[in-house]
Amino acid sequence: MKKFITLATAAFCAFSASAQSGKIKPIYYSVSFPNAVHHEAEITMTLPDAPGGKLKVRMSRSSPGRYATHEFGKNIYNVKATDATGAPLKIEQVEGDVYEIAEHPDVVKISYTLFGNHTDGTYVGIDASHAHLNMPASFMWVLGMDKRPLKFEFNDLDKYGWKVATQLKHEGDNVYSAPDLQYMMDSPTELANVKVSSWDVVNTNGKKQKMSIAVHSDDDQATIDNFAKMVQKLVLEEKAVFGEQPNYDFGSYTFLDDVYPANFGDGMEHRNSTCIVDRSAKVGGNENDLLGTYAHEFFHSWNVERIRPKSLEPFNFEHANMSNELWFAEGFTQYYGEMLLVRAGFNSVDDYTGTIAGLVNSVLANPAPAKFPPTQMSRYAVFVDAGVSVDATNYTNMFTSYYVYGGATALALDLRLRSEFKLTLDDYMRQVWLAYGKPEKPYTIPELQNVLAKLTNPKFAKAFFDDYIYGIKKNDYAELLSKAGLILQKAAPGKGWMGRVAARPANGGLQIVSATASNTPIYKAGLDADDLILKVDGKDAKELSALTDAVKDKKPGDKVIISYHNRTGDHEATVILEESPALQVLTYEKANKELTQQQKDFRAAWLSSKVK
Repeated sequence: MKKFITLATAAFCAFSASAQSGKIKPIYYSVSFPNAVHHEAEITMTLPDAPGGKLKVRMSRSSPGRYATHEFGKNIYNVKATDATGAPLKIEQVEGDVYEIAEHPDVVKISYTLFGNHTDGTYVGIDASHAHLNMPASFMWVLGMDKRPLKFEFNDLDKYGWKVATQLKHEGDNVYSAPDLQYMMDSPTELANVKVSSWDVVNTNGKKQKMSIAVHSDDDQATIDNFAKMVQKLVLEEKAVFGEQPNYDFGSYTFLDDVYPANFGDGMEHRNSTCIVDRSAKVGGNENDLLGTYAHEFFHSWNVERIRPKSLEPFNFEHANMSNELWFAEGFTQYYGEMLLVRAGFNSVDDYTGTIAGLVNSVLANPAPAKFPPTQMSRYAVFVDAGVSVDATNYTNMFTSYYVYGGATALALDLRLRSEFKLTLDDYMRQVWLAYGKPEKPYTIPELQNVLAKLTNPKFAKAFFDDYIYGIKKNDYAELLSKAGLILQKAAPGKGWMGRVAARPANGGLQIVSATASNTPIYKAGLDADDLILKVDGKDAKELSALTDAVKDKKPGDKVIISYHNRTGDHEATVILEESPALQVLTYEKANKELTQQQKDFRAAWLSSKVK
């Protein structure tokens, strides 16, 4: 407590000196952890030169990289306000996350307790081992003062043996800074006994940039250093796509990684860092699994953080942020994150066939893409991107993730550029980078189309966007994949299929717990959520195996009789089995087909390393 009072006094003196010099005075946060074992932090925000009139402070309701709303205000309490001497000021909670001080002096201090026990890329996790701080979930802010610089004093580091890992600028000792609210909110901070491994990358302009991984896990330093070498290889492969790295602020980029089984797995991109949270026991032995998240999130340092949709600029922390462009921002990143693992040598072509099949199935085997375009799926992010709801939804039939929808679109565009124009998706991404990312000029969808038109021709670009971005037409994936010696075929030809049924044992039968998909036989037979399946072909249905057993020896066109009960009474439905629409991808080699030289060259040009 003595250290806090001394530093706070020193900070106030600095504010006074700053006032005399006429400089903009920063808002100052002091963060302490007297009760970390019970997931609490104590935070004091000191505001110098408070504007006249009512002062409003609030918690955020959205977070960078997330598009749905989150009620961060629920986890702060003991909110108090004082003047510089500690005399109390009246503070009133006017909304769930908004507080108001009607009368106040020039200097206002607001203190509160923060609770956090959810370690992921969106929320806060505090215990004796670490403080995992996502800034919108941690810090109150002053409405109307977005451009003020901010400083953070992290206390109790020695007490817990913590170091500070963040993209905030280190000012000295345990004090860090951000130039404004937008940058601060985009700067997750891990206070923990992190193990750091760093290396330099020389950018195309000749400038060195420091790359680091800062990992909080139960691994030794040698394991982290070895993993850093793997990440370094991936970083260079991603740099090769664009031809250069962004100019990271303060000349550095940091992968923040928290690895522990009780975590909630996540990856969240930020301007000069990424926050990765993994549920593994440790890094050692799980390196390849972790690399997928690293690959995706690092690609975001170009695509999203600098190649940025106009719809997300500036990011609004008071409500959900809707965008039509997430099929590109997240979907194209999804495609590259997985494909670059092959180029970097961490996955084989055979490994990658499963990923390709997942992308293709997402648009050809699910009902939603037959009705809705990628732009509409992007808009639904405000509901589905870790959004919380208690009522049932019909997402099974009206939503497909913009990650895989966009990823499948990127796959098709890459293969079409290669086969029709002798160009690549790398060429396209590089042109988008030069036009919008490097100068940090937010883009719109028509501007993405214009870049493609200049690279190819206006007719192709218009048709592609009309058909596959604004429209619901689907590319001929079988034809495109064959050019690389890959076969797209039915996963279960000739076998009977009724569709996936999410159910659980209940009341002597199987209770369907979510909507059935509209392209399945069981949906067409009239069964849906909350129906209680009692018998299948005359046999009691008390375990899920009753459904799989009923179709295992049947063919498309065969029938399965299901007896079920719902609020309208007892019913019997005849399910006419079909062939599953699910697809799989095989290499020619696995199918015992011979690759042509042209196919070998096409595949190599697509999936071989681009690092010179």
